[in-house]
Amino acid sequence: MRFPGHGHRGHPQDVVIGPLDLSAHVDEALAVQAIAFGLGPDEVAVRRQIVLRHMTYPGARALGATAGGRLVGFVYGMPNDRTHWWSTVVEPYLRAQGHDHWLDDSFVITELHVHPHHQNRGIGRALITTITDAAAEPRSILSAIDTESPARGLYRSLGYQDLARQVLFPSAPKPYAVMGADLPLRR
Repeated sequence: MRFPGHGHRGHPQDVVIGPLDLSAHVDEALAVQAIAFGLGPDEVAVRRQIVLRHMTYPGARALGATAGGRLVGFVYGMPNDRTHWWSTVVEPYLRAQGHDHWLDDSFVITELHVHPHHQNRGIGRALITTITDAAAEPRSILSAIDTESPARGLYRSLGYQDLARQVLFPSAPKPYAVMGADLPLRR
């Protein structure tokens, strides 16, 4: 998928979306995430190990958005498994809302990040819709910081709804919302 002339301001390069070998490009992807999400070096080091472990899970896959040969955005996810750490944390919150069945037969969006210079151009939307279009599962789930943000607006526009709010992850300074949507996502 190609976005003509949507590169960094002053450099209107095409942005191309395609498969990404995330294990081989983990440092480049985490550099994008660090800028987009405001992560420090210690958090990046922890997330590096998490990403590499996730990419060994059955069905894990990633897409990247590149401009001029540089990674400017990425998404990755996998079929959800109730034994994964994320599921064990969110399950009580979902159960309390009567939504724990969303943990079954769902494709989880683990991370979606676009470099700030490339945001608001449809790249995040293209990444998430493209990766979920290939999912065998009938629905998708994700977590996002529980505040009104452009990311949450994007997810809502695609059909994601809040399943649980004020979800607390160990060591995360802010609460998250768990959101779910039937697939295919709205366009």
